Amino acid sequence: MSSVADRLDIIETCTRMAWYIDQREWESLDDVFSDEIMLDYTSLNGGEPSAVSRKDLVGAWSGLLGSFAATQHLIGNFLVDVQGDTAVTTAMFQATHRMPNDHGGPLWTLGGTYRIDLERTADGWRINGIVMTATWADGNQHLLARAAEAQSADS
Repeated sequence: MSSVADRLDIIETCTRMAWYIDQREWESLDDVFSDEIMLDYTSLNGGEPSAVSRKDLVGAWSGLLGSFAATQHLIGNFLVDVQGDTAVTTAMFQATHRMPNDHGGPLWTLGGTYRIDLERTADGWRINGIVMTATWADGNQHLLARAAEAQSADS
């Protein structure tokens, strides 16, 4: 059985992930992730789930998501299941990405669910797995490719 404090800390950790991304506080993501994260964005990108280091994940997200003029990740309807020192949280999300451009609308919004796995550490709850399941999208889907191009140009 989990305590209310654990549940609130877990929800706070997941919320901070979205907040730090949208505020471009990349270094703060160290406070929400484990050293290694099992990442599954196959519903959006295809491929296979893979384990990535925190450093590589933050570097990839800061480059790609940092290429947008703005992003807003809203996460809600949290369901938290705590089993000792591990937890699984499921939540709904809506992520809006803004990039003014000459070839279509400036917004791309994606919606769906997250499954976020966490582990209790000496420093608090840390995310060690994310499964993002996209269930709908609206707007200019080409913005993701444009952000990837911008990231490559900056590398």
